[in-house]
Amino acid sequence: RKQASEYSTSSSDDEFEFKPSLTHKAKRALRRRRKLEKETKQLIKQEELKRLHKAQAVQRQLEELEERQRALEIFGVELERELRGEADSGTKDETQMLHEWFELVLEKNKLMRYESELLIIAQELELEDHQSRLEQKLREKMAIDDSLKDEMDLNEEDEI
Repeated sequence: RKQASEYSTSSSDDEFEFKPSLTHKAKRALRRRRKLEKETKQLIKQEELKRLHKAQAVQRQLEELEERQRALEIFGVELERELRGEADSGTKDETQMLHEWFELVLEKNKLMRYESELLIIAQELELEDHQSRLEQKLREKMAIDDSLKDEMDLNEEDEI
């Protein structure tokens, strides 16, 4: 009996010693998880800022492009009038005016291609932003224990 009671006492002592170390490990794991979550949020924020800056740069380039297109359009209208003989062409001959006209058309086509490229970049940025938001939403959904989720939560998680 004496040995049995000593055994049970020592066993319960071990149990008490084991629990604090378990909670210490759990606390450490929780701290690591929170630190990782914080770092992930910072990275996401940095990526969002990069996309924002890139989107602003694209927007500025589109505005500048629009201005250049307007200027070309005005020049083109004047050149057309001169070619038709509606405006005073001064010392320009018809060959020189046609050459300017074709240069103008080439420049305008180049600007239109550039505009298309910028619009594609802008669309890519929008898609990257949308993907980032979906990933964040999925992380939040997956952080919740499955036992606490109802059917709607599980379906939404699958849909994401």
